[in-house]
Amino acid sequence: MHLIPDRGFQHPHPSEITPRDLALNRRQWLAAAGATALALPAAGTAGAQVARPGKLAALPGARSAVPGASTIEKLTAHGDATSYNNFYEFGTDKSDPARNAHTLKTRPWTVAIEGEVRKPGSFDIDTLLKMAPMEERIYRLRCVEGWSMVIPWVGWSLAELIKRVEPTGNARFVQFVTLADRAQMPGLRSSVLDWPYVEGLRMDEAMHPLTMLAFGMYGEVMPNQNGAPVRLVVPWKYGFKSGKSLVKIRFVEKQPKTSWEVSAPEEYGFYSNVNPKVDHPRWSQATERRIGDGGGLFAKRLATQMFNGYEPQVGQLYAGMDLKKFY
Repeated sequence: MHLIPDRGFQHPHPSEITPRDLALNRRQWLAAAGATALALPAAGTAGAQVARPGKLAALPGARSAVPGASTIEKLTAHGDATSYNNFYEFGTDKSDPARNAHTLKTRPWTVAIEGEVRKPGSFDIDTLLKMAPMEERIYRLRCVEGWSMVIPWVGWSLAELIKRVEPTGNARFVQFVTLADRAQMPGLRSSVLDWPYVEGLRMDEAMHPLTMLAFGMYGEVMPNQNGAPVRLVVPWKYGFKSGKSLVKIRFVEKQPKTSWEVSAPEEYGFYSNVNPKVDHPRWSQATERRIGDGGGLFAKRLATQMFNGYEPQVGQLYAGMDLKKFY
């Protein structure tokens, strides 16, 4: 294991969480979810504000009916969302992915399904694109370094794929593996992480309807620098938890070690839920800076919400857990 020296705002380490116990019973959760639903527009309403930028092939999505899948917050400009990224396979600076990811070839592309499933195998990207109806979901994205965005993703719930491959009773976790190809990804020459990049979710987290496989954003196919051709999006967790350019999804019995856990376990735990209550060892997580709002590093900071604002939908997943221990 090795630690990466602190580089200030551009520091490569991505997430830390540690919060209060959640003990929402079912009735309390339903009441909270109802209150949140009243505060949001009808699912997908904000999608009407999304103008396709005309940069890549169109990939429209219908309005999502998933509770919490839309927000009335101002969208991050497409140019900001596609030029300020963490994707270390193409470099550790925020501008590196947009500059270097043109080398990524997204056809042909397959995603292997392995492990504790009754129907293992490989799906090519075009099969995945047709597996379920495309939806547009407007999610907040919160990164551990303190910046956030609001992005209209296009895809469908990961649960659709999980149900199709039929996990066995031994499948308790899902592991996600990103492509690691030195010919296409110049960042792999760096020792910032042990490649390939690996992430994981508990099975109930993976099955939650908000967890999605995303194939596009802003009404178009996914830009390379944002994780083309398919990535994970888990909106209540820090952004690094959502693996990009996926090539393997494994169903396993034991909790998998994730890339940032291996690199710095004292800073980045398995769960990586957005938690403003407890500081990262090197910075506060209580506030965030919305990219594109102007002011640069001196932009007005917003209060970070527990579970990135999705507590009514996902809080019950962690009821009774000590979130300082399971960070």
